[in-house]
Amino acid sequence: MSFPVHRMRRLRQNEIIRSMVRETVLLPEDFIYPLFIVYGEDKKQPVKSMPGVFQLSRDRLQEEIDELKYWGIKAVLLFGIPEYKDEVGSSGYQENGVVQEAIKTIKDLCPDMYVITDVCLCEYTDHGHCGVLDAKGNIDNDATLELLALEALSHVKAGCDMVAPSDMMDGRVGYIRKRLDEEGFSHIPIMSYAAKFCSAFYGPFREAAESAPRFGDRRTYQMDPANAREALREVALDIEEGADIVMVKPALAYLDVIKAVKEKFGLPTAAYNVSGEYAMIKAAALNGWLDEEKVMLEVLTSIKRAGADLIITYAAKDAARIIRS
Repeated sequence: MSFPVHRMRRLRQNEIIRSMVRETVLLPEDFIYPLFIVYGEDKKQPVKSMPGVFQLSRDRLQEEIDELKYWGIKAVLLFGIPEYKDEVGSSGYQENGVVQEAIKTIKDLCPDMYVITDVCLCEYTDHGHCGVLDAKGNIDNDATLELLALEALSHVKAGCDMVAPSDMMDGRVGYIRKRLDEEGFSHIPIMSYAAKFCSAFYGPFREAAESAPRFGDRRTYQMDPANAREALREVALDIEEGADIVMVKPALAYLDVIKAVKEKFGLPTAAYNVSGEYAMIKAAALNGWLDEEKVMLEVLTSIKRAGADLIITYAAKDAARIIRS
């Protein structure tokens, strides 16, 4: 039948009916909040390019964890800024490293907080790349795998609930899975940064994590932003190697990839609403160019609508506050 039998506006007349027929609903438990842990004591250092985001020493985590718990956010993703860096990123897999100690602190403060750790070397190497270098200054993929496994294992022994390798080395999910299983940690899931693109949206993160490469870029291991079919191959390989959750990063410019990954594989899918996406909204709002809360929720809803089950976002606390209130 044609108009006027079908009037789409009938179900848009007020918020009650709009909420009843809403297809995509954001919840605080959808969010994972990134935390940047810095070496030292009594530090809460603002990240200039990311208003509301801080580098925190582990003795300042109490307030942050209490706030997350209050708003119903149940998971965090940890990044570490160590005391020193070297060519092999050894601070990343020390038993008493900055992330390892933060895991213990968070679990003491809130045993129910789900702690996920980023597994990569870029924050810990003096050259800022995600893997070790060979004699010619190129990333040595296979030599990097053992160090990533050591880092993941050290996080698990410290008490984390999940590891998330973000380095984009070939074969790293399988290598980490094998090492964890051999050490008696077959119950620990892996959330793989399966389709991580070499994106210009990472700029503010590199300030926060102090992880910008000292030379070159990451195009030889992160994905070309133009390639969607290749992303599906990357995801398929990580699933074959044992990934329990697959991630697309960034999110907003890659909604098509999120949708394709979810439809093709049906595996729990995460999306990283990255620093540049967050900073753009914050900057525009500070200039009075848009409504921060409405745009933030619209963006996060679009990510979930595309197929993401989990959303890693710096806006988690703000979004949860709006949802809860």
